[in-house]
Amino acid sequence: MKKLGKRLLENAGGVVLERLQRSLGRKSPAGVESFGRRIGRLFYSVGKKRRNRAMDNLALAFPEMTVEERKVLTRRVFEHFGLVAADFLASKRRTLADLETTTEICGRENLDEAIAAGKGVLLVTGHFGNWERVSAWVSMAGYPLTVVIRDADQPGVNHVVNELRTASGTQVLPRGNAPRRILEKLRSNEIVGILSDQNSEDAFLPFFGKPAGTNLGLGVIQSRTGAVVQPVSCAYLGGCRYRIVFYPHMQPETGYETKGEGLLRAFNDWLERVIRERPEQWLWFHDRWRNAREKGML
Repeated sequence: MKKLGKRLLENAGGVVLERLQRSLGRKSPAGVESFGRRIGRLFYSVGKKRRNRAMDNLALAFPEMTVEERKVLTRRVFEHFGLVAADFLASKRRTLADLETTTEICGRENLDEAIAAGKGVLLVTGHFGNWERVSAWVSMAGYPLTVVIRDADQPGVNHVVNELRTASGTQVLPRGNAPRRILEKLRSNEIVGILSDQNSEDAFLPFFGKPAGTNLGLGVIQSRTGAVVQPVSCAYLGGCRYRIVFYPHMQPETGYETKGEGLLRAFNDWLERVIRERPEQWLWFHDRWRNAREKGML
């Protein structure tokens, strides 16, 4: 009975997401946004632990903010998360024309130049804005893209999320099986998408002026392959509109002996600049500084 109960619980999240997906697929873009904001507000109300984590992280990054300013910004962070989650769930039947009607594409020439270099492309971003729209547009526009993902804890949720990702033509690669496959994709001059702003113990590099545990894998792969590092963001502009920006290719900072460190320092600097433009669009309730805090660095 315990095993049966566990299986039912593991599948429950997937069932809920499937029903939400069907419901949101029938709504207008404005209806999807409205629903997403309500979900975000609900998540804010019941998610005390994540709410407090966002408040603490904002205090680290913006010590000049008052408590009330951080509360307001935290509410906006949760609303934004709900909005982009709803947009993703409503995306299964979205076409390239649908995407390009609501999404401004800037700097595409940078992506084309990266492909033309012939050594593969590491498409890098963070948990900022609507990162799922980036992979959908890249794949639908005809670029060969594989994204490295962390599997969800619940198999049912994992199935629904990855089905939505692959509907656009994107391939998904779980992190546990990633290194060898990433090298294969890059050797074939394909694009590999990586979100490089998760907590890690590889190195502790500056992020908003504080040491943050940073995974060096991106930099190690780049130094081994010579792949072009293409930073990208997708910001929400309001009124059901987004802007995807492919920035100039990222170059490692120099003067560091640890393999990969120079590139990840450059990545942290770039991501911080992007976040400062629209701080409500980053995932502040992720425990980005946990390892640094546990090691007494903060």
